[in-house]
Amino acid sequence: MLNITKIKNGVVIDHIKAGQGIRIFNWLGLDRAHHTTAFVVNASSTVMGRKDIIKIDNHIDINFDLLGIIDPNITVNIIENEVITEKYKLKLPERVENILKCKNPRCITSTESYIPHIFRLVNPEKRIYRCEYCDESAGPGDIR
Repeated sequence: MLNITKIKNGVVIDHIKAGQGIRIFNWLGLDRAHHTTAFVVNASSTVMGRKDIIKIDNHIDINFDLLGIIDPNITVNIIENEVITEKYKLKLPERVENILKCKNPRCITSTESYIPHIFRLVNPEKRIYRCEYCDESAGPGDIR
């Protein structure tokens, strides 16, 4: 059995669908971090079967909307003095800004770089969003 020690102060991103943790790890830039980070792949889970976990021994800014798009079942735990002080159960955000990129070359966001990419959730089951400007669809594969 693999044993990873507790973190004193930091963040634990838990209940990540097995295989999706690497996307989060890379998006957060944890490969360049100067603090201890544990990335566990395919950990046993009674609820999920298998899951990924990321433990960060430091407090960092995390975009919960982005994590919710990648995997809406994620739990984020904030740790202070080895105790969970805050727990966030993520969900698909209804509206996101500058997380998804519009693929439509005729969309105003393609020609005017200062305009934010804004999307609204239209199909939660399929995790489909629509661009607020041109109605182009986007999903987790279109993260900027």
